[in-house]
Order: sequence, then structure tokens, then C-alpha cells
Amino acid sequence: MDKQLASISPVDGSVYVRRPYAGDKEIGQALAAAGRAQKLWSQTPLAERLAVCEQMLAAFSGQEEQIVKDLCWMMGRPIRYGAGEIKGVEQRARYMMDIAGQALAPERIGDGQGIQRFIQRQPLGVVFVIAPWNYPYLTAVNSIVPAILAGNSVILKHSAQTPLCAEQFYRAFEQAGLPDGVFQYLHLSHPDTNQVLRQGEIHQVCFTGSVEGGRMVEQALAGRFIGASLELGGKDPAYVRPDADLATAVETVIDGAFFNSGQSCCAIERIYVHEDIYDAFLERAIPLVRQYKLGRPDDRETTIGPMVRGEAADFVRGQIKQAIAQGAQAHIHPEDGLDQQGLDKPGSAYLTPQLLTNVGHHMSLMKEESFGPVVGIQKVGSDQQALSLMNDSEFGLTAAIFTRDPETGIALGQQIETGTFFINRCDYLDPALAWTGVKHSGRGCSLSRLGFDALTRPKSFYIHPA
Repeated sequence: MDKQLASISPVDGSVYVRRPYAGDKEIGQALAAAGRAQKLWSQTPLAERLAVCEQMLAAFSGQEEQIVKDLCWMMGRPIRYGAGEIKGVEQRARYMMDIAGQALAPERIGDGQGIQRFIQRQPLGVVFVIAPWNYPYLTAVNSIVPAILAGNSVILKHSAQTPLCAEQFYRAFEQAGLPDGVFQYLHLSHPDTNQVLRQGEIHQVCFTGSVEGGRMVEQALAGRFIGASLELGGKDPAYVRPDADLATAVETVIDGAFFNSGQSCCAIERIYVHEDIYDAFLERAIPLVRQYKLGRPDDRETTIGPMVRGEAADFVRGQIKQAIAQGAQAHIHPEDGLDQQGLDKPGSAYLTPQLLTNVGHHMSLMKEESFGPVVGIQKVGSDQQALSLMNDSEFGLTAAIFTRDPETGIALGQQIETGTFFINRCDYLDPALAWTGVKHSGRGCSLSRLGFDALTRPKSFYIHPA
């Protein structure tokens, strides 16, 4: 196997960064250092842990210009949007910092006859975080900051597409004065990642990635009796009821479908619109999609950049071609001018956003995760038909309903098999809420107060008077 990692930029196909993969010696040293450091870090007062994380955020934000550039070249994020990820990191980290005292405080049980009873949250030990490329900082910070606040040490394995993200986190913690060994990163091949998962020095795994990647994690951990939080795929639906604010619904779901070139686990990938407003919805949605500008992400005029790889774009091209052959109607055409530079061609990572109608669940487009800039819109005749179609999926990460009737919307949301339910919003993560999925979207939980539960274990105390 190649002993070097090479991050191929979707901007122009060049190698943006090379790094050597960690060898057995480096892996062993990192595991040993993490174990030693965690024992001391777990005894550090929470106030000191919070202070380090505060300084880490300051150091991280100070690198905004370089971070935005690296995001553009490593994974194709249009440079005009790069700063949003930095703001998201700060928002999520600060929320977890704000609630850490409450989330980690002992739970005291009613005492009587001099007996004291309480439940403490204890750190697990070494947390192994495996992060993806599509939101490389946001997905990683969900686990890194609460794990460290809880007294764990962390080893981060980032995607081979975005290795510099791991290094930026490391530098920020180093500048913040975090003790050596509490946060480390390893650039790992897939076989070596599997080997690390099997090591006794690892006590918890936080994985974000594909369904197949989640299966590999579970197989590697079989018989180890440790926890694994798995955030996997999505085929997230939105339903627009006849009473919806149409302008808001169209603008929200189209952005939810195409932001980041559709490369989000919680992107809207299928839209169901009530027949009473279906035509009016399309009259607004199609022109809105035609306003996108496909181009190089280092051009500040670009509003939709390349997908991460040409192979990923070709997969979506195949879904679109197959859907059209099965009767779907495509509404975005070359003459619409979205791709003024002629970048969209077979094998290219650049893919023009596409909106399709006359779609159905016999099509891969409406069943299999696309993870790209395409969305199918299906007409429905009732709430119950919409619910049936929304639940007709092996995924269940998020779902959204657009309505002016929140009471009815909540009642419908109770029937949807999903981890997060929105009314009049989509493609969003609130750090105060548990981020979790059902079915093939994974298991476990990050963020919110409950996110600390996955990174600690309860220890019960029963103190009887002498």
C-alpha cells in the first residue's frame, strides 16, 4: 500500500497536500501517550478544561484565512461560504462549554437516615474520533470538545481528503496549552484504522461517514464491549403542505438541497408537495435553481462548487440519467447558463444542480442516497400519502414539514421515523438538541446535554453512615 496520503483537490485535480501515513511505531506511541495523559487530565478541574477550550477557539478563529483556503482546495467549498464553518465550530463548542457544568454534575438522589446517594459521570478514557470531509470541522468538533471537557483524551483520524483539518485542531489545542497527549491526530490508512479500533487502549469511537463505513466500525469492535456513536447516511425528505408559506418553503428546501453541492448527510434529497400547490411550488423552485453559478470554488462569484471527486459526480449523473430513462423530467438544461465555463462533463467533479419531477420510489433517485446537487419533487394528494413516502426509506436522520399549522405539523412529525424533525426549517443542526439517527442513519447521540452521556459512564455512590 502507498505509504503516503495524497489529497486530490476537486478544484483542478492537483495534489493539494501529501502526508505520510502513521506507522506501527507512531500508532503505538500515540495510544500510549493518550492513555497516560488521560489519567492526569481527568483529575484537572473542569474550570481549567473550559479555559483551555476557550483559548483553543481563539487560536482556531485566528487561522480563518488559511482554514477557508484549505476548505476550498481540499473539498471544494466555495470560498464565499468557508467562514460559515468556523462560526459553526464556535457556536457548537461554546454551547457544549456552557452546559458542561450541568451535564457533568453529580446527580444526587434523595437522602434519608444519614445515607448519601449520588451518580457521578466518569470519563471513558481514550476517544477515537473518525471524521469525514464534507463538513470536516463541524462534524469533528461535535465529539472532540465534549470529550475533552468530560476528561477524556482524543485521537482524531480525519478523512484523507481533509488531513489539514486534523492538524489545524492540533495546532489550536497546542497554542491553548492543552497537555501533551490529551489531543492527538493520526493520518491512517483504512487497514490501520481497523487495527486501531481493535486496540484495548481505545474506549469509545465516534464515527461519521457512510453506512458501509459504519458496518466496518461495528465489525472491528465486535466483542470489545465499548461504545460507538455512528452518524451515517441520509435521504432526508421535506413535505410542503397546502397551507405552507410558499415563498419560505421554496427558498428553504432548495437551499437545503443544494448547499455544499448537496454533500450533507442532512441535505434535502426528496421533496413531496401537496397537489394543491404543486404547480405554484415549481414556478418558484425552478427559477431559483437556475440562479446558481457553477464554477471554481476559489472564485468569489461561485455559488455551487465541485463535488469532492469525479467518481461521486458520475454516480449522481448516473442516477439522473436512469431517472430520466424511467420517465422523470429534468428542468435544468445547459442553455440555462449555470455552467458558463463548461466544467460539467463526464468524469469531472463539477456537476450542474438538477431538479427532477415525475419521479417515484421505483427510482434510485428517490431511494438511494445521492449526496450531490440533485433533488426529486413528487406530487402527493394528502398528509398520509406524504407520511407514507417519507417513511419509505432505509434512512432516518432528519425530516421537515412546511406548514402554518404547528399543532398539526407536530402531530405528523410524531409519525415520521427520524432522529430530528423540523417545521419550516431543514438542513440544520441545533447544538442544544440531540443529533441522532434511526435505521441506517446510525445510532448514538452527539451534542446537547445527552451528548455528554455518550462520552462518560455513570458511577454510583452509596454512602452509609458509620
